Amino acid sequence: MALFDGIEEGGIRASSSHEISELENDVALGGLEERVSVLKRLTGDIHEEVETHNRMLDRMGNDMDSSRGVLSGTMDKFKMVFETKSSRRMFTLVASFLVVFLVVYFLTK
Repeated sequence: MALFDGIEEGGIRASSSHEISELENDVALGGLEERVSVLKRLTGDIHEEVETHNRMLDRMGNDMDSSRGVLSGTMDKFKMVFETKSSRRMFTLVASFLVVFLVVYFLTK
């Protein structure tokens, strides 16, 4: 019997050690699952933030394009006014600016 007692004890010790390792692995696995879920939520939040910023940048780009179009049209009109050879039109423009300036000057005085 002494011969079998040693085998049984070794078998119990190996089984107990195996169970402890299994428990440690289960605890580590639970920790990993928690970390993975945190990372998954974090990447989801980052994705939402990136989508929001992309939409905002698209709107800003569209606004800049429309502003550029308006400014281009205004510059074309100024070029047309200043490129005309008519001295009468230039005189009228300068006189109008002078009158507006004087009116503003006297109103603020």
